Amino acid sequence: MILDAQVHIWAENTPERPWAKGMEKRAHLPVPLSAEMLIGLMDEAGVDAAILVPPSLEGGRNDLCLEAARDYPDRFAVMGRLLIDQPEAPELLAQFPQQRGMLGVRLTFHRDNDGPMLTNGAADWIWPELERLGLPAMVHAPDGLVKLAEIAECHPGLRIVIDHMGFARETMDDRALAAADRLLALAKFPNVSVKVSALPCYSSEPYPYRNLHEPLRRIIEGFGVERCFWGTDFSRLPAGCSYRQAVTMFTEELDFLSGKDLEQVMGKSLSQFLGWPAT
Repeated sequence: MILDAQVHIWAENTPERPWAKGMEKRAHLPVPLSAEMLIGLMDEAGVDAAILVPPSLEGGRNDLCLEAARDYPDRFAVMGRLLIDQPEAPELLAQFPQQRGMLGVRLTFHRDNDGPMLTNGAADWIWPELERLGLPAMVHAPDGLVKLAEIAECHPGLRIVIDHMGFARETMDDRALAAADRLLALAKFPNVSVKVSALPCYSSEPYPYRNLHEPLRRIIEGFGVERCFWGTDFSRLPAGCSYRQAVTMFTEELDFLSGKDLEQVMGKSLSQFLGWPAT
């Protein structure tokens, strides 16, 4: 089984379904990406199932992804978005466990509008609530790893997944080793896992992006294969990388990952972590 830990789908920017303010240029591809289009791409790449994450241009809407999970329950499940600084956020989060296909929450703290929320108190309420509800959080906060370590220590029952190995957009090429070492400081917390995802986005070299193999090796060895989840962030892949190549970078090009360990990273570990898909 190959399970993609993160893919976005989205609809057109229309008056009936407007994108979030200021996100008009945030679409990753020139056309919307539907669930049906994505299934075709997944089939070509040999990907069995995927976790859908609504992109930031959808604001706090999860309906498109939830609809896809209902229509294709063996192919898609959802990590939902939540505008955590809005007064209705706690009530909306409490409804997540009852929504078919919703497995947890995806939080981002890497832009001017959301980055400060990690440390200014706006996000403080959500960590104990996620722990209480038993919902995991996939978190993209490349500049907030120290804070996430504090949160993981204070809430041992909270399951945190660090997105994209904790890399920022600027973590390119020779900066990757230092970024990997920063992330490894969180490996001591058993409730912290990591998406080894979107790797081609952080290399200016051609496929198979050999300058990222050593940072990747360090992270997988540091966290262990049971806490490392492969993913693509497909719509953000560089122009020279196909969906299939994002798969074969791992399945054919890594000299340190094979057999049962490769099986774990490519999907089994994430499936066990989320309890989905049913096998």
